[in-house]
Amino acid sequence: MTIPTDRSTLNRFILFGPGPACRSDRSSFVGGILAAWLIFASNVTAAGQPTVQQARIAERFTRIFPHEHISRIPVDDTISERAWSNLIARLDYDRLIFRNADIREFAAQSTRLDDAIRTGDVTFPFLVYERYLERLRDRCRFVDTLLAEPFQPADTNQYFWKRDQAPWIDSDAEWNRIWAQKVRNEFIQITLLQERGDRTNSVTPDAIDTTDTHLPPVEFIRKRYRQMLTLAEDTDADGIFQRYLSAFAQAYDPHSDYMSPTEIEDFNIDMRLSLVGIGALLRSEEGSAQVVRLIPGGPASRDKRDIRLKPGDRIIAVGEDTAPPVDILHWPLTKVVRLIRGEPNTRVVLVVIPADDPSGASTKIVDILRDEVKLEEQAATSRVHTVQSPDGVARQLGVISLPAFYADMDARQRDQPNVKSSARDVRLLLHKLTRENVSGILLDLRNNGGGSLVDAVEMSGLFLSSGPIVQVVERQGIRVLSDPDPATVYDGPLVVLVNRLSASASEILAGALQDYGRAVVIGDSKTHGKGTVQTIVDLARDERFGAIRVTNAGYYRVTGQSTQLRGVTPHIIIPSPMDILAIGEDALPNAMECSTILTVPFTPVTSLDEPVGHLVRQSILRRQQDPRFQAYTNLLARLTAMQETRELSLDLDTRRQMAQTEQSLRDLQQQFESEEDTPKVKPDTDLVLQESLNILADLIKQSTVIAIPAPTPPPPTWWERVQQWMKGT
Repeated sequence: MTIPTDRSTLNRFILFGPGPACRSDRSSFVGGILAAWLIFASNVTAAGQPTVQQARIAERFTRIFPHEHISRIPVDDTISERAWSNLIARLDYDRLIFRNADIREFAAQSTRLDDAIRTGDVTFPFLVYERYLERLRDRCRFVDTLLAEPFQPADTNQYFWKRDQAPWIDSDAEWNRIWAQKVRNEFIQITLLQERGDRTNSVTPDAIDTTDTHLPPVEFIRKRYRQMLTLAEDTDADGIFQRYLSAFAQAYDPHSDYMSPTEIEDFNIDMRLSLVGIGALLRSEEGSAQVVRLIPGGPASRDKRDIRLKPGDRIIAVGEDTAPPVDILHWPLTKVVRLIRGEPNTRVVLVVIPADDPSGASTKIVDILRDEVKLEEQAATSRVHTVQSPDGVARQLGVISLPAFYADMDARQRDQPNVKSSARDVRLLLHKLTRENVSGILLDLRNNGGGSLVDAVEMSGLFLSSGPIVQVVERQGIRVLSDPDPATVYDGPLVVLVNRLSASASEILAGALQDYGRAVVIGDSKTHGKGTVQTIVDLARDERFGAIRVTNAGYYRVTGQSTQLRGVTPHIIIPSPMDILAIGEDALPNAMECSTILTVPFTPVTSLDEPVGHLVRQSILRRQQDPRFQAYTNLLARLTAMQETRELSLDLDTRRQMAQTEQSLRDLQQQFESEEDTPKVKPDTDLVLQESLNILADLIKQSTVIAIPAPTPPPPTWWERVQQWMKGT
């Protein structure tokens, strides 16, 4: 082994080696040995050097984070292995950059990182990143060489593009073969994009310059890789360190994170809404910025054009008004967010891979005017639909759409009257619909990502007379949140409509009404499955230390079942395209497991088992006899097949035919697409809503469900029984 003797390397060893002589504990010693191994085993200079401040932050992180996390798991070998895996995946999700030899070398330290980071030794990610740069430079040179010659026929007609679980590449020959296929696939993608440009970019004003996407395919690819390399080489020590601590935080669960001072500033900007953007929640996914959900009342959710931003879409380029879009593949998410933000009424242009095309074979271009989230657009709304039953009876049914659980928290804390809140607004809408003599009510929670827990509890109480609503498990113990008002605002037939994007507070409300037998729940195979709560904790009074976003509590239904991962399973499943996409807690790495606790005493209003069986049979028969639902079911099957595709043809003509088929599917999907957040929507344009209203009409006909018996009070507790005995009662 050759030991490097340059001063910077030796200084780094002295600074992050075994530590002061007074330290003799095992973790300090092992951390020093790891630092020595990493430095002396490497023949390259790191892409940056960790600072003394970063060492102090790492030490404090390992002490505070496990204490604040609900699991209380220490930073141990298991967390170390997960953090190692997270770091590698963040750098090379598709397993195309690192070689198998690199991974074997790094893996030897996968269970030792915990010992090192506890002593402030964070050299590992810097050396891994240096190797990443070395490999990336090699691949960019290979791409340049490949593009310098005319494309040769591929050695195979198929490209296996989904490589996140593929074996790591061993030989140079295999590396070059896979990269040649990758570049040919990109060439085909860009060629098809340019051929279909007029249609794909139909929402893009002529004034927008898409010069980059109209470069010759070879030049476009060459520019993309040069930009990717420049971005990677510009990553500084703060970026590497941030990525590493986040890898450790997300080894606990995907919603925890380390927030650098810069990220805290961005977070505060988001909370104050002092800067504006498009109103979308984003996450890093396969090198792109994936849209998790649209914020109700934001510019993206208010956009009702045929081609618009949707959950599951992946943003790959961002442009400013008429300027050419900038390729943002493999950018840090914080940098992408800053690029999307801007002044109000300015236009941002997004190049997007549609959610229903996981292979990235097509794109769409969407322009959005930046604006603040309009709180009035988040408000609950109601409308009345007339449904004609087979028995000839026309029934008036009320629909309440709730995009979010919102509340003016400042006004609530000051005990101001008539505080703006979703629970209060829904109460008023229920009174309004009751005066309009509706026969039943449908509560539409599709795409509702949650919000105020207090409002979810209060809203559940609008349909119940009393009882517990949700259990909150914290480090200190279990809190049971109950209906604060014994009055029932609406006790008639009720349906709750959900989908894969119904999360958190939506799942609490839907789960409570289901557990009490108070409502029939309809929708996707399950809801989102987020049953955890996060909080922000400063690592020190010194803002330079940053903060942690940490999961510190979990939600449980009154039955003791957690909504984590499992979500809420509807009584009647009517899948939407959302049910096909990899959207939900179960699609995230290191998601916390679902668990159970004791049932809290509660008295169901009634049992829905028998009525639901009858409703399911009627719904299935109705859908089988409806030609539109038959076409809709066929569409879902074809979209599912697209999602499951793992190989792509490298023949241009074959891909042209494939692109035409995919476009026809999107056109068909547009006809069936729900517009549940639009008050003016007609039910016949939203098949899921229409069938849910039909089910509500069927429910109304079942008199045993309409006549809701008065709840039986829960049995007395042991202390109440003692008091009764002492009183002689």
